[in-house]
Amino acid sequence: MEFRLAPGDVSAIRFGVSPGHELCHAVRVLQRPGEHPLQWGWLRSVRERVPRDAFELFAVIVRDRGYFPDFLTTTPTWELEPIHEAARLREVPDELMRVDLGKVLVRSTGARRDAVQRMLDDLPRARAMIADAWLELWSALLDPVWAQLERILRADIAVRARRIASDGLASMVEGLHHTVGWHESALRVELALHSEVLDCRGSGVVLVPSVFGGLGCAVLTEPPAQPTMFYPAQGVTEQWATDAAALAEALAVLLGGARADILLTAHEERTTSRVATDAGIALSTASHHLTVLRDAGLIASRRDGARMLHLRTPLGEALVGSSG
Repeated sequence: MEFRLAPGDVSAIRFGVSPGHELCHAVRVLQRPGEHPLQWGWLRSVRERVPRDAFELFAVIVRDRGYFPDFLTTTPTWELEPIHEAARLREVPDELMRVDLGKVLVRSTGARRDAVQRMLDDLPRARAMIADAWLELWSALLDPVWAQLERILRADIAVRARRIASDGLASMVEGLHHTVGWHESALRVELALHSEVLDCRGSGVVLVPSVFGGLGCAVLTEPPAQPTMFYPAQGVTEQWATDAAALAEALAVLLGGARADILLTAHEERTTSRVATDAGIALSTASHHLTVLRDAGLIASRRDGARMLHLRTPLGEALVGSSG
């Protein structure tokens, strides 16, 4: 797959997150758990609460590998939230559903094919059932760990963006995955079942890190979708679904309790006095801890008039993400 871009157009590359993509691949993990050892920690936490009917419906259309309907995911953006994905599913046009489910139909046999055909025969009912199942699956499988998931995804994006600034676009692309490369203003990815050259000049490409789709890269190329490539997020271990308390404890061992707390809460800019208040420590102590974190490259500080504002760096994001 080759995404052709305008020479030197850094703005042609954008990043996003996709709750829908993560959910569809979570369903695949449940179908073939043995192939996804990095999800075993998550599997242990959710296997007793998988909603059977919703899972079986999604297993029909998502399947355990290969193509699944494009309408199950919308164009990923930085601000895309799960609630937006769920609401959009109820507004998918009939024609788009007909095309995508038709692709699933020709890839299906037996009872699965019959189930897909029934969906095609009554698209309004199928749309409502799919949207309801999406919400039920999300609530049971990913909502309890979305904070950890989102932290890893955003940490990955922060590191990639920093790589563009420090080493250039081509270097960042080359580091996404061993199947991805950059050649003459084109992003190339090796895929087993798809071959296409797509002119993205004027539209660009959205790059989307994924935790559940971590075995390789995938692409979304057909309108109305924005050209998109999904790639494995970095920093994913079997313990990624560790809850917030366990994450704080792990970072406290590494950095010390006060510094871990400051780093975990540094996802938005705060003044030194606000950091001190939030952490329940003296202003001078907060200033000292911020200096240590800044010297380690985990916190960036900038002056705003008489105030000093502090925020996690991409390295800090990566540490917080990988610790989860």
